[in-house]
Parts: sequence; structure tokens; C-alpha cells
Amino acid sequence: MTKPPQTEQQWYLVYAKPRQETIAQMNLDRQGYSAYLPLVRLPRRHKGRMITVVAPMFPRYLFIRLDQRTDNWGPIRSTFGVVSIVRFGQVAASVPDGLIALLRSREDESGIQVVPLEQYRPGAKVRITDGGFAGYEGIFVAHSGRDRVTVLLQVLGRHTRARLDLGAIEPAS
Repeated sequence: MTKPPQTEQQWYLVYAKPRQETIAQMNLDRQGYSAYLPLVRLPRRHKGRMITVVAPMFPRYLFIRLDQRTDNWGPIRSTFGVVSIVRFGQVAASVPDGLIALLRSREDESGIQVVPLEQYRPGAKVRITDGGFAGYEGIFVAHSGRDRVTVLLQVLGRHTRARLDLGAIEPAS
């Protein structure tokens, strides 16, 4: 009795064209390759408002599972949306299976990464980037809800607490 051939598949890194990661993944999947594109929700400013968009976690990069000996790597470079496989010299950049497993374990039911929000520590200096207090610097006090924070501001010589959207602050230098 003969054993089925053992596959030695590994994850490799694919470099995509700008803003074509999803197209590259679709086309690689269509050709029978196993491609993985981790997605994340990000706050973005659009027409003066903060909105949440779903975007690639690693812009211009996605992962592909290949066997170096048996898979045909030739069509990958000419796949629409793909620039190349990332290489270090002549060696394709492999990615540990554990990293892919970790990324997949952090996905929600929609397949989007659940990334902990940036943690500001109480007492940290922050700058307000949006709203009526834009440009002011203050002291981070606490998270006060899912997407809200409390910041201590000095306004007209007095300390005032302000509740703001998390996306309206950034660390002060």
C-alpha cells in the first residue's frame, strides 16, 4: 500500500497593487490557491465626520498557502491585483502557521479582526483633533463607553472634563 504524498504547505507573503488586496485574493482563490486577507475596522475621517471602514489589516499584503515542491507558482505574479511574492534574496518570505492561526482566532463572526482599541493610560497627554476643541491638548482621564473617552482640559484657566469620541484624540508629543 502506498502512502499519499505528503504536502509541505507553508504560508507566504504576497505583495498586492495599491488598494487591490481584495481583487488579488478573489483572483487567487478563483485559480485554486488558498489566500487569506485579514480585515480590520478602522476609524476614518470622511467629510468632517468619523466613520468606520473595513480595510486590510496589512495594506498591500495578503497571505497564500503553497507547497514549494508541488504547487505552480508561475501564475501568481500575473494574477490581476498581485505585484509579486515577497522574497528575501531568492527565498520567498514564509510566514509561521502560528501567526495565521492567531489572526484567524481574533476574527469576529464576519471574519473581521477584533483589535483592542489603542489604550490610553490615565494621565497621558492627548491632543484633540476633531470638534469644537480641535487643537487643544488635555489629559486622558478614562474610557467612558465603547467609543467615548473623558479628557481633562484647561479652558479659561479652569479644568473641565469633556467627553469625546475616541477617534477625536491622538497622543500628544
